[in-house]
Amino acid sequence: MARVYNFSAGPAMLPTEVLTRARDEMIDYQGTGMSVMEMSHRGKTFVGIAEQAEANLRKLLSIPDNYKVLFLQGGASSQFGAIPLNLGNGSGKADYLNTGHWSVKAIAEAKRLVDVKVVADTQPQNFTTLPAEDEITFSGDADYAHYTPNETIAGVEFPYIPDTGDVPLVADMSSTLLSRPIDVSRFGVIYAGAQKNIGPAGLTIVIVREDLLGKAREGIPSMLDWSIQAEADSMFNTPPTYAWYMAGLVFEQLLASGGLEEMAKINRRKADKLYAAIDGSDFYRNPVEPAYRSWMNVPFMLADDALDKTFLDEAGRQGLVTLSGHRSVGGMRASIYNAMPEAGVDALVHFMNDFAKRHG
Repeated sequence: MARVYNFSAGPAMLPTEVLTRARDEMIDYQGTGMSVMEMSHRGKTFVGIAEQAEANLRKLLSIPDNYKVLFLQGGASSQFGAIPLNLGNGSGKADYLNTGHWSVKAIAEAKRLVDVKVVADTQPQNFTTLPAEDEITFSGDADYAHYTPNETIAGVEFPYIPDTGDVPLVADMSSTLLSRPIDVSRFGVIYAGAQKNIGPAGLTIVIVREDLLGKAREGIPSMLDWSIQAEADSMFNTPPTYAWYMAGLVFEQLLASGGLEEMAKINRRKADKLYAAIDGSDFYRNPVEPAYRSWMNVPFMLADDALDKTFLDEAGRQGLVTLSGHRSVGGMRASIYNAMPEAGVDALVHFMNDFAKRHG
């Protein structure tokens, strides 16, 4: 069967080049006679894989030397609790921006551990917009401020980095990391689940400024303590070795393809094409305020929702799959992460135009 264009929000598509190389190295990794998933994480071969992956990630993101890069387990959701446990030991206060489903979850977990102040809330607008930069007033005495740059379900994305002054800014970049260049120095902590732009599920990246280590509250579980993980080079216990290896292959492929500057150009084009198709037809509608539309996750509704199933069935027969919107929003959603080729977006746009002609 031919490969389909998979518009899943995650786990998402991986680059074909990466999957092909992983296939070729599956049984015998570079003459070792073993698969990477069979190797000791403390053996010379895997340590080399891990070190090269970190070096390439640092190069891609231009990560400053005063930041640690951790390759952890537990998904981004485990960091919802790890963040207040590692950072909330000063004033015990934290500022949060509530801008979508994942912000809601992060806030709920943080409230169990610190005094949360919600400094911006777009839930009354059904998360279809974001606050303007000058509309946010941070506390000033919080231990940290947290936001989600891109919300995968609502399809909203911040076009700016909030200015928190001396308060460390924490960002859940699960759905945007590696999609474009970022200024890592603007953040205290960046964290991301791998299953969007990085690699397979099971791996979580945490990039933390070194001066924020060693501040964890007493009694924090060792597995959640960033200082312990940093001292152990992310090998306090057995890490998700194969996912780490796969992420490393993605990093190599991105570097070989022109880096994040080139990736940003491609991702911008893909998003522009899809939004143009939506906005250019009375048959489709995107609910998000245009200034805050996501590059990565594009929700859209049909003029007649009774046609939703027909749309999905016909799209599937064209090799366009996983387009159903999240149950809390309905409609459709196309996630167009790095590994979604421009040809996939072109195919979706062609299908949408044809479907609208036939059913409009």
